[in-house]
Amino acid sequence: MQGPDAERDPRHDERSDAAARPAADQVPVGGDTDAGSVADATPAADANAAGAADRPDSGEFARQFAAAAEKSGLGALAREEKLTGRDLLTAVGGVRGILEALLPGLVFLTTYSLLTSVAGQDPQAALVPALAASVGLAVVFTLARIFTRGQPTQAIAGLIGVIASAALALWTGDARDNYVLGFFTNAAYAVALLISLLVRWPAIGLIVGFLMGDGVAWREDKRKYRAAQFLTLVWIGLFVARLVVQVPLYLVDNVEALGVTRLLMGVPLYALVLVFTWLVVRAVYPSAARSAE
Repeated sequence: MQGPDAERDPRHDERSDAAARPAADQVPVGGDTDAGSVADATPAADANAAGAADRPDSGEFARQFAAAAEKSGLGALAREEKLTGRDLLTAVGGVRGILEALLPGLVFLTTYSLLTSVAGQDPQAALVPALAASVGLAVVFTLARIFTRGQPTQAIAGLIGVIASAALALWTGDARDNYVLGFFTNAAYAVALLISLLVRWPAIGLIVGFLMGDGVAWREDKRKYRAAQFLTLVWIGLFVARLVVQVPLYLVDNVEALGVTRLLMGVPLYALVLVFTWLVVRAVYPSAARSAE
């Protein structure tokens, strides 16, 4: 679930546009294995009949969830038998998506650092041009999406995030507040995914299950259920790691280090977790050829 820091978690290229699969900060996964045993997680037959209407695979919910899963970063990878560089690039948003995710933040950090460290400007005086450069670049990316008839959703979402962060920083007059919204986004993802574990519906299992045509049958397979729990924990680890590293830098007012770690723990870390997730998914969902053997 950009993501993708989500922190925009970037996720688009030409293949993504053609398939209408934005990928970025939609990074869905993470959790805790204290959700109970697999036996406990598998409903009894009579319970299934009684609660069929409430199950995530019922009716319209299943269709909508499957569509949402298809648009996640995993949607570009899950069914691939072999992972290529092009597949991974598509999953993290493609060249354009990566630029849209990274450049506004990089431009802000570079402009602010140059004005304060090299030009010797006051931090508050340097804040306005740095934010203007960041927001201006995000606007250019959004207009480019619209005029080229690409998928503008990701760019528009990114623009809203950049503007909201810039507005907060301008309101407080503190450059480090340009990164605060990312903290709340990561915390929200981590909490949501942890809840999915606690209610015994690990999010990664739902996403992968629908992507692989498995629905919710994976809950009755001990191996798949445990893999879903584990991968959900991995994704929670991604979001929590961002907070553990970046919040202390915010508290000590180290804007430069905060900006750098934000960039490094955005797309690059997201891509690593995607690859690891794909490896585990392919292990528990073998290809048709291997299954026949």
